[in-house]
Amino acid sequence: MDDRPHRGKLLHRMRESLRARRYSRRTERTYLMWVRRFILFHGKRHPATMAEAELTRFLTHLAVRDNVAASTQNQALSALLYLYKHVLKLDLPWLKQVVRAKKPLRLPVVLGRDEVARCLEELKATPRLVVQLLYGSGLRIGECLALRIKDVDLDKQLIHIRAGKGDRDRMTVLSSTAVGPLRRHLRTVRRLHQRDLAAGGGRVDLPHALARKYPGAGHEWPWQFVFPAARRWLEQDGEPRRHHLHESAIQRVVKRAMRDAGIRKNASCHTFRHSFATHLLEDGYDIRTIQELLGHRDVSTTMVYTHVLKRGVLGVGSPADRV
Repeated sequence: MDDRPHRGKLLHRMRESLRARRYSRRTERTYLMWVRRFILFHGKRHPATMAEAELTRFLTHLAVRDNVAASTQNQALSALLYLYKHVLKLDLPWLKQVVRAKKPLRLPVVLGRDEVARCLEELKATPRLVVQLLYGSGLRIGECLALRIKDVDLDKQLIHIRAGKGDRDRMTVLSSTAVGPLRRHLRTVRRLHQRDLAAGGGRVDLPHALARKYPGAGHEWPWQFVFPAARRWLEQDGEPRRHHLHESAIQRVVKRAMRDAGIRKNASCHTFRHSFATHLLEDGYDIRTIQELLGHRDVSTTMVYTHVLKRGVLGVGSPADRV
């Protein structure tokens, strides 16, 4: 019996369920990917015909054969638990007994202030400005590139992150050094938007149902992306639209800049967010304030940065320094 129509319907139902619960598009893609892998691993059997043994075998294969990290294994488990609970709506006792992989404590990679400066010297134009926001405001790369004009307050030096990780909003600081470059950048973006409007485009996608509620808002300046893509894309409705820059475009440039700056740490765009938090702690800001700026749900997540301070958690120096 061919299960392909049933699989297609199942994935479609899961996609609709995730969107109804306001999961991010990235989480949606990830969860669907794990469900596909689970189905293919078991010879394209429908998940409703499988149970704890098949789930355990799949997770064991990920850990033993694919050697994935504990966080990746837990991500796969979360996707499958969502499938059984919210899509298939199966009340299975064994679901409550599934044990998640223990995630070991890993200290984040943090750049020194001089290393941040050296990396910035290797960057130009838009990538440099993006890194200034990652480090100066503690943004995730996805949050930064998804910023819209209305989310940036240059006068009050504030950035409003909307629907960040966990679908939570927060406010964070905008560094003084980024205000001038950002103001000049936005003038260039505005000219680009005006050209798009003159060419019959200039509309961006709006979150959720705002496009139906405010049909003309997608063409308005406040809703445009701060970091628009270089090219426009022709959508299914035939209208050209300009999305924001893709993360990979910045990640490649930053990797090259770190290499050229002689930085040998295993750093990435996210390292600037770690550095933002650690340097604020070094400057004496309290952990709760940093938690709010980073948008962490639990302060224990923020506490990890106390372990990478130069003088330790309690500001304790080594006795060897006084010998």
